[in-house]
Amino acid sequence: MKNHADTESMPTRVTLHPFLAGMNRTQLALLIDCAMMVRFAPGQVIFREGEVATRFYLIETGRVVLESNRESSEPVVVDSVGAGELLGWSWMFPPHVWHFTARAVAPTVAIFFHGRILREYCERNQALGYELFKRMSAVMVKRLQAARQRMLTNGTDEPSLQPLAVRPPCIAEELAAQDAGAAR
Repeated sequence: MKNHADTESMPTRVTLHPFLAGMNRTQLALLIDCAMMVRFAPGQVIFREGEVATRFYLIETGRVVLESNRESSEPVVVDSVGAGELLGWSWMFPPHVWHFTARAVAPTVAIFFHGRILREYCERNQALGYELFKRMSAVMVKRLQAARQRMLTNGTDEPSLQPLAVRPPCIAEELAAQDAGAAR
């Protein structure tokens, strides 16, 4: 039996993806224009931490883990992404570099979007850019909260009593510093 990723057209697949629910026809048409189907085998690296971010994915089936690579140790799983979810937002935000490594842990089918083309569309159609930004921001907040919870519990149900060796950067502080630098 074939799944819908094998039988549906790209316009239908993009329109039906939960991440894009509620977008208007013009916005969906621009997304469809830079979309294509991709498949990943278990263990396959989708993107690597530190590389240039040129794309994003909407997962249709399967599961992907986000890993943080540390020198001289095993990667740490930061989060997992499954069907109906977004994978990758670094393509939208300068300096357009991946902050994690993404690896398929199950056979995965996704819709691939060319980030450079889509950034150009967002510049010309700011309503599209705003819609994507709102949706990606919600995912970012959810993942930051999940990472915070894991950090506080160290993977257990009990809060960690160990202080952090290094204070994680505050997103608001980073944005304020960037704004101050841009104003100079």
